Amino acid sequence: MTGIANQQDVLAAEAEGLRANLPASTYEMICRGAAINPSAPALSFFLRADDYRKAECWTYRELVRDITRTANMFARLGVRDDSVVAYLLPNLPETHLVIWGGEAAGIVCAINPLLEGAAIAELLNAAGAKVLVTLAPFPGTDLWPKVQSVLDRVKSLQHLVLVNLADRVRGPKRFVAQLLQRRECARLHGRGSLRHAVPSHIGIHAFSKAIARESGTVLLNLRRFNPDALSSYFCTGGTTGLPKIAMRRHSNEVANAWSVGQFFGDDMGPGKTIFCGLPLFHVNAVLATGLVPFSRGAHVVLGTPQGYRGDGVVKRFWKIVEHHRINFFSGVPTLYASLLDVSIDGHDISSLEYGLCGAAPMPVEVFRTFQERTGVRILEGYGLTEGACVSSVNPPLGERRLGSIGLRVPGQEMKAVLVDAAGRFVRDCGANEVGLLVIAGPNVFAGYAQSDQNKALWMDMGDGKRWLNTGDLGCCDADGYFWLTGRKKDLIIRGGHNIDPATIEEPLHRHPAVQIAAAIGRPDAHAGELPVAYVQLKPGASATEHDLAEFLRREISERAALPKQIRIVDAIPLTAVGKLFKPDLKRRETADVLRSALDEAGIGGARLTVSDDASRGMSLRLELADSTLEARAAAVLGRFPFAFSIDTSAESVEAGGRCV
Repeated sequence: MTGIANQQDVLAAEAEGLRANLPASTYEMICRGAAINPSAPALSFFLRADDYRKAECWTYRELVRDITRTANMFARLGVRDDSVVAYLLPNLPETHLVIWGGEAAGIVCAINPLLEGAAIAELLNAAGAKVLVTLAPFPGTDLWPKVQSVLDRVKSLQHLVLVNLADRVRGPKRFVAQLLQRRECARLHGRGSLRHAVPSHIGIHAFSKAIARESGTVLLNLRRFNPDALSSYFCTGGTTGLPKIAMRRHSNEVANAWSVGQFFGDDMGPGKTIFCGLPLFHVNAVLATGLVPFSRGAHVVLGTPQGYRGDGVVKRFWKIVEHHRINFFSGVPTLYASLLDVSIDGHDISSLEYGLCGAAPMPVEVFRTFQERTGVRILEGYGLTEGACVSSVNPPLGERRLGSIGLRVPGQEMKAVLVDAAGRFVRDCGANEVGLLVIAGPNVFAGYAQSDQNKALWMDMGDGKRWLNTGDLGCCDADGYFWLTGRKKDLIIRGGHNIDPATIEEPLHRHPAVQIAAAIGRPDAHAGELPVAYVQLKPGASATEHDLAEFLRREISERAALPKQIRIVDAIPLTAVGKLFKPDLKRRETADVLRSALDEAGIGGARLTVSDDASRGMSLRLELADSTLEARAAAVLGRFPFAFSIDTSAESVEAGGRCV
């Protein structure tokens, strides 16, 4: 199939899918992709942005060989179908080997390497990890000290597999890197080295040496894959470190990879090159720029261990595109905003066809400016870990509706429904009618590892299907395009990562001076949102914003969740039944951000109204006395993901299309 252009193509792809013989596992899916052309490039990697011209490359034959070796190494360590292999790694070729080799042997569990030690231990225990793969000590990295400090807290752990960054250094510098690595071990642990730094019951293995001893031709466990077997655990708390673990099956990941592959058709296949810059502990990088291209024989370029955050990657992005002839990449809105600050400067980026954007709404002005400046088509989409990755995308071959999250992917049902006060299904929504978004299909996960977290997760529609409550509000227009209008989950999305407000509110409530605390996201043109905390003190109590900030630094394990600002107020708005009413706080922060941005642009004195619209979500209305400032004002408001209108003395200018 050549790709999706409209809703009719989705239906046609589904009809074709009913006849498709889908692989039983992600391992089999990658093997099928490799069989298209075993000699074709599969995975390339460069350690530093300066080295983008000297990337290491694995052919498909070599990739499958090393995935098989990795699976066999895990099997030799006692990993079985129900054993958990956790990985705590940056973006390295070894990370892909661990993900797919781990799924071929047992269940892989992805953990954010930016988490602090206590949160890492909590997640390892919640997952029941038997094997942990992480970085060996190396100068300039902080992952090993965090992991080593909590190993004695993880009772299920039996094996520690260490990836040495020195193995990724090429040429004569590798000897120097190996020497530096050994010195770092000695500096941290003395002559006894790592053995005395790790509990005695945990075996220690060097990744490169361990897989080199294994066969790369066949799985030693001779596993017959059950599509319903668990394949992966992904932590849905983003940067929070909370142990909310989503359990996914092989059939979930295979179905979603097939759906996304159908969406892109021939634009994702042999001869195509995909850049992966998002972190490989996140489902977007793992599936959209991993399993999908691997399943279709495309070439994945992995750029630096830190991806887009790597020193110089964004700055050299257009050079990387030109050299590797990149056709596709995936990112969050903040990446696209950052790339607008990087001059194309005559580089040939004509190979670029699509940029996929998800995780947070794309600001109108960023969307328009990026497409105009680069000629690259941005495809806004929507997905969640619980749905494997992608649930809807704007069609690559059809109309891309600004502000929409696109058409549902083939094979997955998606609709907006009305529910009663108890959250029970009432009826399906009509066209453009806002309701709760629900999804059903083979890509939908098995549930959370902790059964109490599955409460209100599944909805009974009376049709015998297993509908997942996404927690998001939206609508669907007459042409099948979906539109988000709000997040019922109330998460704060910072640079594409989810921060649960409870991560901030719960420790604040432990402070003796705090009576009520509410955390919200403050709009930010670069990060999407930044966490801000509002605090109401107990009568007679005293505390300063500085006091509370210092308290949170000790209480919150993840730096990204620390509030950028803490505001002490006389009273936090509550509903009639005493629940926090955050929309008032959100409007206050939004108005403050926008007025500051308008002032900086020389548009002072304009009247700004921020309101909540049932169908449009938060919307803005700006009244200008000077019509000559209209274009400048639109550019400012367009940097933020809200529908807006501008009134001048003559007329109103609308922007930011949504369901109406």
